[in-house]
Amino acid sequence: MLVLLPPSEGKAASGDGVPVALDGLSLPGLTAARAEVLGALVDLCRGDEDAAAEVLGLSPGLRGEVARNAGLPTAGAFPAGRVYTGVLFDNLGLATLDEAAYDRAERTLLVFSGLWGAVRIGDRIPPYRCSMGVKLPGPGALGAYWRSAMAGVLPEVADGLVLDLRSSAYAAAWKPAGEVVSRTATVRVLQERNGKRTVVSHFNKATKGRLVRDLLVAGAEPKTPGELVDALLVLGYRVEVAAEGTARKPWQLDVVVTEVH
Repeated sequence: MLVLLPPSEGKAASGDGVPVALDGLSLPGLTAARAEVLGALVDLCRGDEDAAAEVLGLSPGLRGEVARNAGLPTAGAFPAGRVYTGVLFDNLGLATLDEAAYDRAERTLLVFSGLWGAVRIGDRIPPYRCSMGVKLPGPGALGAYWRSAMAGVLPEVADGLVLDLRSSAYAAAWKPAGEVVSRTATVRVLQERNGKRTVVSHFNKATKGRLVRDLLVAGAEPKTPGELVDALLVLGYRVEVAAEGTARKPWQLDVVVTEVH
Protein backbone atom coordinates (compact mmCIF):
# COMPACT_ATOMS: atom_id res chain seq x y z
CA MET A 1 0.00 0.00 0.00
CA LEU A 2 1.15 3.52 -0.84
CA VAL A 3 -0.58 6.41 0.94
CA LEU A 4 -0.31 9.82 -0.73
CA LEU A 5 -0.62 12.75 1.68
CA PRO A 6 -0.62 16.53 1.30
CA PRO A 7 1.90 18.45 3.39
CA SER A 8 0.82 20.99 5.99
CA GLU A 9 1.22 24.75 5.88
CA GLY A 10 2.26 24.48 9.52
CA LYS A 11 5.88 23.44 9.96
CA ALA A 12 8.06 22.86 12.99
CA ALA A 13 10.59 25.50 13.93
CA SER A 14 14.07 25.08 12.50
CA GLY A 15 16.33 22.97 14.66
CA ASP A 16 19.88 21.75 14.94
CA GLY A 17 21.13 19.24 12.45
CA VAL A 18 23.08 18.85 9.26
CA PRO A 19 21.65 20.51 6.12
CA VAL A 20 19.50 18.61 3.64
CA ALA A 21 21.36 16.22 1.33
CA LEU A 22 19.33 16.05 -1.85
CA ASP A 23 21.00 12.86 -3.00
CA GLY A 24 20.01 11.19 0.28
CA LEU A 25 16.25 11.68 -0.13
CA SER A 26 13.85 8.99 -1.28
CA LEU A 27 12.86 8.88 -4.95
CA PRO A 28 16.35 9.73 -6.23
CA GLY A 29 14.94 10.25 -9.71
CA LEU A 30 13.69 13.62 -8.45
CA THR A 31 17.12 14.87 -7.29
CA ALA A 32 17.81 17.14 -10.27
CA ALA A 33 14.30 18.62 -10.15
CA ARG A 34 14.60 19.22 -6.40
CA ALA A 35 17.90 21.03 -6.90
CA GLU A 36 16.33 23.31 -9.53
CA VAL A 37 13.30 24.20 -7.40
CA LEU A 38 15.40 24.69 -4.25
CA GLY A 39 17.83 26.95 -6.12
CA ALA A 40 15.00 29.01 -7.61
CA LEU A 41 13.28 29.41 -4.23
CA VAL A 42 16.48 30.43 -2.44
CA ASP A 43 17.39 32.93 -5.19
CA LEU A 44 13.91 34.44 -5.02
CA CYS A 45 14.03 34.81 -1.24
CA ARG A 46 17.54 36.30 -1.23
CA GLY A 47 16.31 39.09 -3.49
CA ASP A 48 13.52 41.59 -2.97
CA GLU A 49 11.50 40.57 0.10
CA ASP A 50 8.25 42.14 -1.11
CA ALA A 51 8.50 40.39 -4.45
CA ALA A 52 9.25 37.05 -2.79
CA ALA A 53 6.32 37.42 -0.39
CA GLU A 54 3.98 38.16 -3.28
CA VAL A 55 5.14 35.14 -5.30
CA LEU A 56 4.78 32.87 -2.26
CA GLY A 57 1.41 34.33 -1.27
CA LEU A 58 2.59 35.32 2.22
CA SER A 59 0.60 37.61 4.49
CA PRO A 60 2.44 40.37 6.39
CA GLY A 61 2.55 38.15 9.46
CA LEU A 62 4.46 35.47 7.55
CA ARG A 63 7.20 37.68 6.07
CA GLY A 64 9.74 35.88 8.26
CA GLU A 65 9.27 32.82 6.03
CA VAL A 66 11.14 34.65 3.26
CA ALA A 67 14.32 34.82 5.38
CA ARG A 68 13.87 31.20 6.44
CA ASN A 69 13.64 30.09 2.80
CA ALA A 70 16.75 32.12 1.97
CA GLY A 71 18.70 30.05 4.50
CA LEU A 72 17.46 26.61 3.41
CA PRO A 73 20.81 25.32 2.03
CA THR A 74 22.41 25.55 5.48
CA ALA A 75 19.34 25.09 7.71
CA GLY A 76 19.12 22.10 10.02
CA ALA A 77 17.20 19.20 8.55
CA PHE A 78 15.19 16.55 10.42
CA PRO A 79 12.65 13.85 9.50
CA ALA A 80 9.75 15.09 7.41
CA GLY A 81 7.36 13.37 9.80
CA ARG A 82 8.45 15.90 12.43
CA VAL A 83 8.53 18.89 10.07
CA TYR A 84 4.83 18.79 9.18
CA THR A 85 2.61 19.84 12.08
CA GLY A 86 -0.84 20.53 10.62
CA VAL A 87 -4.21 19.00 11.50
CA LEU A 88 -3.78 15.81 9.46
CA PHE A 89 -0.37 15.12 10.97
CA ASP A 90 -1.52 15.98 14.49
CA ASN A 91 -4.22 13.31 14.19
CA LEU A 92 -1.86 10.87 12.50
CA GLY A 93 0.37 11.16 15.59
CA LEU A 94 3.54 9.66 14.15
CA ALA A 95 5.50 10.31 17.35
CA THR A 96 3.17 8.09 19.39
CA LEU A 97 3.11 5.08 17.04
CA ASP A 98 4.76 1.91 18.27
CA GLU A 99 7.84 0.68 16.42
CA ALA A 100 5.99 -1.69 14.10
CA ALA A 101 3.39 0.89 13.11
CA TYR A 102 6.07 3.54 12.56
CA ASP A 103 8.02 1.15 10.33
CA ARG A 104 4.86 0.68 8.27
CA ALA A 105 4.46 4.47 8.10
CA GLU A 106 8.00 4.85 6.77
CA ARG A 107 7.29 2.27 4.06
CA THR A 108 3.84 3.42 3.00
CA LEU A 109 3.48 7.20 3.48
CA LEU A 110 4.52 9.64 0.77
CA VAL A 111 4.07 13.37 1.44
CA PHE A 112 3.78 15.65 -1.57
CA SER A 113 5.54 19.02 -1.48
CA GLY A 114 5.88 22.11 -3.63
CA LEU A 115 9.60 22.21 -2.84
CA TRP A 116 10.65 18.54 -2.69
CA GLY A 117 8.10 16.94 -5.02
CA ALA A 118 7.40 14.08 -2.62
CA VAL A 119 9.22 12.72 0.43
CA ARG A 120 9.01 9.80 2.85
CA ILE A 121 8.44 10.65 6.51
CA GLY A 122 11.99 9.62 7.37
CA ASP A 123 13.60 11.91 4.79
CA ARG A 124 15.52 14.70 6.45
CA ILE A 125 14.39 18.14 5.25
CA PRO A 126 14.43 21.64 6.74
CA PRO A 127 11.17 23.52 7.42
CA TYR A 128 10.21 25.71 4.45
CA ARG A 129 7.38 27.69 2.91
CA CYS A 130 6.50 26.89 -0.71
CA SER A 131 3.09 25.53 -1.65
CA MET A 132 2.28 23.59 -4.80
CA GLY A 133 0.25 26.55 -6.08
CA VAL A 134 3.32 28.78 -6.33
CA LYS A 135 4.73 29.90 -9.69
CA LEU A 136 8.49 30.23 -9.21
CA PRO A 137 10.78 32.17 -11.55
CA GLY A 138 12.46 29.47 -13.61
CA PRO A 139 10.52 26.27 -12.87
CA GLY A 140 7.20 28.07 -13.33
CA ALA A 141 3.94 26.67 -11.94
CA LEU A 142 5.02 23.94 -9.53
CA GLY A 143 2.04 21.66 -10.09
CA ALA A 144 2.90 21.35 -13.78
CA TYR A 145 6.63 21.23 -13.10
CA TRP A 146 6.37 18.29 -10.71
CA ARG A 147 3.84 16.50 -12.89
CA SER A 148 6.49 16.22 -15.59
CA ALA A 149 9.28 15.29 -13.15
CA MET A 150 7.24 12.60 -11.40
CA ALA A 151 5.82 10.92 -14.48
CA GLY A 152 8.67 8.43 -14.66
CA VAL A 153 9.32 8.14 -10.92
CA LEU A 154 6.05 7.53 -9.09
CA PRO A 155 4.90 4.46 -11.05
CA GLU A 156 8.02 2.66 -9.79
CA VAL A 157 6.81 2.85 -6.17
CA ALA A 158 3.05 2.65 -6.82
CA ASP A 159 3.10 -1.13 -7.15
CA GLY A 160 0.09 -1.99 -4.99
CA LEU A 161 -2.98 -0.24 -3.63
CA VAL A 162 -2.64 3.56 -3.86
CA LEU A 163 -4.65 5.44 -1.23
CA ASP A 164 -4.74 9.03 -2.45
CA LEU A 165 -5.59 11.51 0.32
CA ARG A 166 -4.09 14.60 -1.31
CA SER A 167 -5.87 17.92 -1.71
CA SER A 168 -6.57 19.07 -5.28
CA ALA A 169 -3.50 21.33 -5.53
CA TYR A 170 -1.17 18.45 -4.68
CA ALA A 171 -3.11 15.89 -6.71
CA ALA A 172 -2.24 18.01 -9.76
CA ALA A 173 1.44 17.11 -9.31
CA TRP A 174 0.87 13.44 -10.21
CA LYS A 175 -2.13 11.66 -11.60
CA PRO A 176 -2.21 7.85 -11.70
CA ALA A 177 -2.12 6.52 -15.24
CA GLY A 178 -2.36 3.17 -16.94
CA GLU A 179 -3.01 0.13 -14.79
CA VAL A 180 -2.30 2.10 -11.59
CA VAL A 181 -5.63 3.91 -11.95
CA SER A 182 -7.82 0.89 -11.23
CA ARG A 183 -6.03 0.17 -7.94
CA THR A 184 -6.14 3.77 -6.71
CA ALA A 185 -8.74 4.97 -4.20
CA THR A 186 -9.59 8.53 -3.17
CA VAL A 187 -11.49 9.40 0.00
CA ARG A 188 -14.06 12.09 0.65
CA VAL A 189 -15.23 12.84 4.21
CA LEU A 190 -18.92 13.70 4.60
CA GLN A 191 -20.76 14.81 7.71
CA GLU A 192 -24.31 13.53 8.07
CA ARG A 193 -26.66 15.66 10.15
CA ASN A 194 -30.47 15.65 10.15
CA GLY A 195 -30.49 13.40 7.11
CA LYS A 196 -28.30 15.71 5.05
CA ARG A 197 -24.69 15.23 4.08
CA THR A 198 -22.12 17.97 3.63
CA VAL A 199 -18.44 17.99 2.72
CA VAL A 200 -16.24 19.05 5.62
CA SER A 201 -12.89 20.86 5.34
CA HIS A 202 -10.90 21.20 8.57
CA PHE A 203 -12.35 17.95 9.90
CA ASN A 204 -11.68 16.27 6.59
CA LYS A 205 -7.97 16.51 7.43
CA ALA A 206 -8.50 15.29 10.99
CA THR A 207 -10.53 12.28 9.87
CA LYS A 208 -7.98 11.33 7.21
CA GLY A 209 -5.18 11.55 9.77
CA ARG A 210 -7.04 9.24 12.16
CA LEU A 211 -7.94 6.87 9.34
CA VAL A 212 -4.31 6.44 8.29
CA ARG A 213 -3.22 6.03 11.89
CA ASP A 214 -5.81 3.32 12.50
CA LEU A 215 -4.68 1.40 9.41
CA LEU A 216 -1.05 1.60 10.55
CA VAL A 217 -1.78 0.56 14.13
CA ALA A 218 -3.95 -2.35 12.99
CA GLY A 219 -1.22 -3.55 10.65
CA ALA A 220 -3.74 -3.52 7.81
CA GLU A 221 -2.12 -3.81 4.40
CA PRO A 222 -4.96 -4.02 1.87
CA LYS A 223 -3.88 -4.78 -1.68
CA THR A 224 -6.97 -3.55 -3.53
CA PRO A 225 -9.57 -0.81 -3.05
CA GLY A 226 -12.10 -3.50 -2.16
CA GLU A 227 -9.84 -4.84 0.58
CA LEU A 228 -9.39 -1.25 1.81
CA VAL A 229 -13.16 -0.89 2.19
CA ASP A 230 -13.28 -4.12 4.18
CA ALA A 231 -10.38 -3.00 6.41
CA LEU A 232 -12.03 0.34 7.18
CA LEU A 233 -15.34 -1.33 8.00
CA VAL A 234 -13.55 -3.65 10.45
CA LEU A 235 -11.94 -0.57 12.05
CA GLY A 236 -15.38 0.92 12.64
CA TYR A 237 -15.56 3.45 9.83
CA ARG A 238 -18.76 4.02 7.93
CA VAL A 239 -17.45 3.83 4.39
CA GLU A 240 -19.37 3.67 1.13
CA VAL A 241 -18.24 3.12 -2.43
CA ALA A 242 -19.31 6.24 -4.31
CA ALA A 243 -17.83 4.95 -7.57
CA GLU A 244 -15.93 1.82 -8.45
CA GLY A 245 -12.69 2.33 -10.31
CA THR A 246 -12.33 1.98 -14.05
CA ALA A 247 -9.38 2.00 -16.42
CA ARG A 248 -9.62 5.79 -16.42
CA LYS A 249 -10.95 6.76 -13.00
CA PRO A 250 -9.85 5.75 -9.47
CA TRP A 251 -12.24 4.32 -6.91
CA GLN A 252 -14.08 7.00 -4.95
CA LEU A 253 -14.87 6.21 -1.33
CA ASP A 254 -17.02 8.25 1.06
CA VAL A 255 -16.31 8.13 4.79
CA VAL A 256 -19.45 9.33 6.58
CA VAL A 257 -19.23 10.85 10.06
CA THR A 258 -21.95 12.20 12.32
CA GLU A 259 -19.70 14.13 14.68
CA VAL A 260 -16.63 16.12 13.70
CA HIS A 261 -13.83 16.80 16.16
